[in-house]
Amino acid sequence: MRKRYDLSEIPDKPNLEFENKLWQKNTRFVAGLDEAGRGALAGPLIAAAVILPSDRPDLLEVLDGVRDSKQLTPKRREALVEAIKNTALYWALGRVEAEEIDLKGISLAGQFVFMRAIENLGQTPEHLLLDFFSIPQLPMFQTPIVKGDQRSLSIACASVLAKVARDEEMRTLDEIYPGYGFSQNKGYGTLAHREAIERFGPCPQHRQSFTLLALQLPIPGLLE
Repeated sequence: MRKRYDLSEIPDKPNLEFENKLWQKNTRFVAGLDEAGRGALAGPLIAAAVILPSDRPDLLEVLDGVRDSKQLTPKRREALVEAIKNTALYWALGRVEAEEIDLKGISLAGQFVFMRAIENLGQTPEHLLLDFFSIPQLPMFQTPIVKGDQRSLSIACASVLAKVARDEEMRTLDEIYPGYGFSQNKGYGTLAHREAIERFGPCPQHRQSFTLLALQLPIPGLLE
């Protein structure tokens, strides 16, 4: 059973507590992972993996503005991307498309998106730091952390990269599939988005299972 965490002990900003403990044990390649788009009705699920250097005493200063992506404005997130990429030893993105989410389910898709980000890193991590989740399919050491994107700088960096990449994707999809407001809602189930689906029907980027549930419609095959 995962140990409960006293939420009152969440630091003011992400730090290197978890990373330092591993680095002190000569575990150099520690990857923080996070994803964006898990609860959306449309668009891909995108994850980021970030390995920070263990020999940079100025990491907290260089990446001082990095927070859980949900705590940052879009403009601030975008401004941090270059600093994160320039500071990281390795970083990479992984993605799972809407159709694959429907086929595999969000739980399994969530595993795959992390695995793909790790595969794209160019360096096999020795240890993974994840925001709450773990990846049972991978044999490497892992630490699932409650509120990890608020406590681990590596995870917070991944959170920012994943969110910015997905938001950019949704702006592009808004141009391809106008009418759903993807630039504004980023594929999430706002009232205006649900009304657009009812008016126009779903587009190829909608996750059919999510969309039908959001509209409280029967999912084909579910009750058969």
